[in-house]
Amino acid sequence: MNPLKRILSIDGGGIRGIIPGQIIVEIEKEFRIQVSDYFDLVAGTSTGGILACAYLCPDGKSKKPKFSAEQVVDLYFDRGDEIFDIPTFHKIKTMGGILDEKYPADGIEDALKDYFGDVWLSNLLKPTVITSYDIKNRKGHFFYQHKAVADEYNFKVKDVCRATSAAPTYFECEKVTSKSGEDYPLIDGGVFVNNPALVAYAEGRELFDINKRKAKAEDMKILSLGTGYTHKTYHYSKARNYGMAEWVQPIIDIMMSGSAEVADYQLRKIYDTTPQPKQYLRLDGDLKGSSVDPEMDCATHQNMKALKEYGQQLFKDNKDALAEWLGL
Repeated sequence: MNPLKRILSIDGGGIRGIIPGQIIVEIEKEFRIQVSDYFDLVAGTSTGGILACAYLCPDGKSKKPKFSAEQVVDLYFDRGDEIFDIPTFHKIKTMGGILDEKYPADGIEDALKDYFGDVWLSNLLKPTVITSYDIKNRKGHFFYQHKAVADEYNFKVKDVCRATSAAPTYFECEKVTSKSGEDYPLIDGGVFVNNPALVAYAEGRELFDINKRKAKAEDMKILSLGTGYTHKTYHYSKARNYGMAEWVQPIIDIMMSGSAEVADYQLRKIYDTTPQPKQYLRLDGDLKGSSVDPEMDCATHQNMKALKEYGQQLFKDNKDALAEWLGL
């Protein structure tokens, strides 16, 4: 019997990426498992895409990861306040984000350059699916480590991370250039697939060869990590009078949370038809009533600490399920 192929998928969610990041820290400590060693495919959207690339970034030319799980979470604590910083002039010039993106790109671009340098997508340690959306050709754009042997699919990792996290209204869109010279104008993959687990499942079917056939659901197990949710409600009495400006933030919120929920629903239905439904495990948590500020850009030290603690608790609450999924 062939061993199951292992897939890790991480949602988008801005600074809330600390939650799945901390879950990975706890997995690494408790079960002595590193992402780059254990998983056969890693998928990520937005902040999840940055996490995926960080776990798989090589240390020079070695086949070892450059960062531990704790060092990856430290990215948020060390650079979060710079990434989500609004200089006074920018705030005035954009009228608080109404006339232009809310945050200048300098903070996130400097952080990504410092962490990833000039590493290419092809250098990552395992196959990946990192999501973004092509606004010119109006279609999803996916970054694949396993296809990046061809220059047309190869990009600088810092550019991959910048593109997948170019959330509309927060950061300006990004034009990335492949190693062969093609340009792509891209925005955050969260606009159509904030939870990339189903994308990872589809890619796994193509990527993994099982006795000279495409992999099926029963050949793969998926660990899907969310970034927390609130199910913020919008009341009819107010929403019925919303105009274009009032609908911008609710639409982004509904679009991202809705796509995440649909992917989870579809995968549960797929795995319900297999002999081992528990091969699919989704960890996510309701932030309502917690000390966490659910806004994607709340990068105060107090909130980042609360996000870290929430991730630790989510791990504790699901430790037995994780151990079973890991086969331990």
